[in-house]
Amino acid sequence: MDYLTAFLVGGAFCIVGQLLMDHTKLTPPRILVIFVTAGAILTGLGIYGPLVDAVGTGASVPLPGFGYSLVKGAVEGAATDGWAGALTGGVKNTAAGITAAIAFGYLIALLCTPRTKK
Repeated sequence: MDYLTAFLVGGAFCIVGQLLMDHTKLTPPRILVIFVTAGAILTGLGIYGPLVDAVGTGASVPLPGFGYSLVKGAVEGAATDGWAGALTGGVKNTAAGITAAIAFGYLIALLCTPRTKK
């Protein structure tokens, strides 16, 4: 059941992103920023945390989950280390994801020939 829930919630985020690409003039990078920022804002308002608790991976892995992890790390860091922790906590919380994105992006860039859309 956990897999189905993760698939449905993650798929819902993907549907929203696809609808934004199809029906607005927003570019994919802007939609990415909107998703991450929305996750961060909803976490700050105390809305996204209960969603992650309820549906788990389906809400923590997509882009809003990255914003959630940033804010959660900053809040935890601020609680333990003050202002310095607030600045570094988000990066500590998301370091593995950032590293994986850079490494896999580099690998794909080596293996594939990029082309612009026509």
